[in-house]
Amino acid sequence: MADEQALRSILATDCGSTTTKAILIEAVDGEYRLRVRGEAPTTVEAPHEDVTAGVLNAVREVEELSGRALIRDGTIIRPQQDGEGVDAYVSTSSAGGGLQVMVVGLVRSMTAESAQRAALGAGAIVMDVLALDDGRRDYERIERMRELRPDLILISGGVDGGETRKVVEMAELVAAANPQARLGEKYELPVIFAGNVDAREPVRAALERSAALTVVDNLRPTMEQERLGPARGEIQELFLQHVMAQAPGYPKLMGWTDADIMPTPAAVGSLIETIARRDGLNVVGVDIGGATTDVFSVFGGTFNRTVSANLGMSYSISNVLAEAGLENILRWLAIRPDPRRLGNDIRNKMIRPTTIPQTLGDLAAEHAAAREALRLAFEQHRLLATELKGVQRQRDIADAFGAAGAQSLVDMMALDLIVGSGGVLSHAPRRTQAALMMIDAFEPEGVTRLAVDSIFMMPQLGVLATISEEAATQVFYRDCLIPLGTCIAPAGRGRPGSRCVRVAMRPGGGAVEMAVPFGEMRLLPLAEGETARVTIEPTRGFDAGAGRGRTVTADVQGGVVGLIIDARGRPLRLPDDAAERIEAIRRWHRALDAYPDDAEADEALHGDGPEVVAT
Repeated sequence: MADEQALRSILATDCGSTTTKAILIEAVDGEYRLRVRGEAPTTVEAPHEDVTAGVLNAVREVEELSGRALIRDGTIIRPQQDGEGVDAYVSTSSAGGGLQVMVVGLVRSMTAESAQRAALGAGAIVMDVLALDDGRRDYERIERMRELRPDLILISGGVDGGETRKVVEMAELVAAANPQARLGEKYELPVIFAGNVDAREPVRAALERSAALTVVDNLRPTMEQERLGPARGEIQELFLQHVMAQAPGYPKLMGWTDADIMPTPAAVGSLIETIARRDGLNVVGVDIGGATTDVFSVFGGTFNRTVSANLGMSYSISNVLAEAGLENILRWLAIRPDPRRLGNDIRNKMIRPTTIPQTLGDLAAEHAAAREALRLAFEQHRLLATELKGVQRQRDIADAFGAAGAQSLVDMMALDLIVGSGGVLSHAPRRTQAALMMIDAFEPEGVTRLAVDSIFMMPQLGVLATISEEAATQVFYRDCLIPLGTCIAPAGRGRPGSRCVRVAMRPGGGAVEMAVPFGEMRLLPLAEGETARVTIEPTRGFDAGAGRGRTVTADVQGGVVGLIIDARGRPLRLPDDAAERIEAIRRWHRALDAYPDDAEADEALHGDGPEVVAT
């Protein structure tokens, strides 16, 4: 691997399920910057069946745009010499459907959930979670393993020195199922055991004839400890050795790279972790794709990732319709469309996944569906990103009468930054639309910065961070991240039109002061690169971060949108009356200049149509 101090140029690729993307990064005047990018179809299926063909095609486009030779004799030129080649080459991959893992544990809400967090953090899609308390019979669990054919099985259970017999029983179920791997028929299915140390030898005896077993440190050595690192690392290592090695052309690609190939979601998560650690931030990141939506969070240094495998904007948009319900999508529209036609339009997007909206009405409908996909994915994330279940902790009277279960680590009042990625966010015609979608879906509280990934470079930068954290973070902030601005959102509820919050902003010159009533939104100009000191004075029933009715003073950053004041309250509730709701959405659109405001556009977005009929 090239010395980080000597890196003058870096080539990075992301081999997606349909497209392979390549970027060229160079050191310019002591700073790393993106120079050019290229892309080409991924080639893991017939007639090519060699992933490196797609990589070379994407790199050839980079060659043409940069005027630099990067390929010789069918491989990447390294190191850079006489203006040719690069000093380092790294890659990520989600081709072939990514890393698909099944989790097996004892208690679904404890050791099995820890195993699920480990697998998700490693960039895997968790196909199912089997546990003693999952309500299934043994034969049903065996059928499920045979049916799904995972790439890898992760077994956990029992604290060190604790339960042994039931842990071994779960391992024997895996042996009885003898599931065949999804890719490759000539190798044993990789199985990782990360449970009670006392169960290691019996588990090894149970699985030695039916699987390639690897033993790592216990995920839950005690009830108060969760140790995910060893299992995460082993999952990624087995992904390279077993899963990736079966895919056409990957052994050749692995020989080219200067760092291990990372699963695309793991690389994005690695970058989110790096940014949170370097800048001391609490961060939420989301990548909404055609088939899945990944959510990442770092709160208090604790990283979590979830993948909603059936929530996306094309291949699985019908599942968004099914889970959210048509009325929840309709509620975001400032129009009264025919529900049957809207439902059919959504289903047509699944049938023709590469189509893009052709009218403003189509665009608004797509943005409405995206809000629900993001909302549902984030709700799933909050349920998994929790304190350790089973840990004894002191409770006060509020806990006794509050909701049961472990507390989520996701604290929206403590959140510093939301980063959005994926086509519907990164390519929204107006950046305000992306900001509004994230605010509506995630409901940030207090003072929160908003940003989007401009061209989806986060996977390449995540794997780049493993060899040069400095290069990855510099390109992330300078060429990848587009600051949208800052959202100020007091938590609480009130009557529409009643007093909610007063905000005084003091940018570089002059001062701006604005009172915003409950139920409204306002936009104050604060450009990218500008900062301002703001004083936030919520009324008695609202909390802006210091407690109800308490004044907050903060330094905020601008962006391409500006400073958004969201006085709609938290939790966010839209008016029940259809006419009131439509009028409110129109006001919010106008306040943020979210959509064109000419007569024709207003008719497309806001024109009256048939009454909404419940379906």
